[in-house]
Amino acid sequence: MSTTTGSTTTAARYLRRDPNDIKPWAETCGQIRCLVEEKDQAAAEVQVVDIHDAKLHYHERTDEFYYVIAGQGRMRLDDDEIELHPGVLVYIPRGVKHKAIGKLTILTVCIPRGVFHDVHELE
Repeated sequence: MSTTTGSTTTAARYLRRDPNDIKPWAETCGQIRCLVEEKDQAAAEVQVVDIHDAKLHYHERTDEFYYVIAGQGRMRLDDDEIELHPGVLVYIPRGVKHKAIGKLTILTVCIPRGVFHDVHELE
């Protein structure tokens, strides 16, 4: 048996969330909508992020995947800079200083969970 409350459906074996029903909040990278949170006890955390010139930061314990849904921009990764556009996936290992530049909507996957306790801003 499953139950649905607004944008969240829970059952013993799955989770369903609609980002359109989640109120965004501001964080280092921009406006975040958490689809899978630490409290969900999944293997990873997943967010939809609306970025407009994020702050340079790194994570000591968290690897991230950025998948560009919409927009154009660039990403700084340590001393390199790459272009971003829809369909691009970027893997960011822990310890890599990074920030997205431009106006983008991305899907982030953070492994392991707990990324919000592991953000180290550098600007």
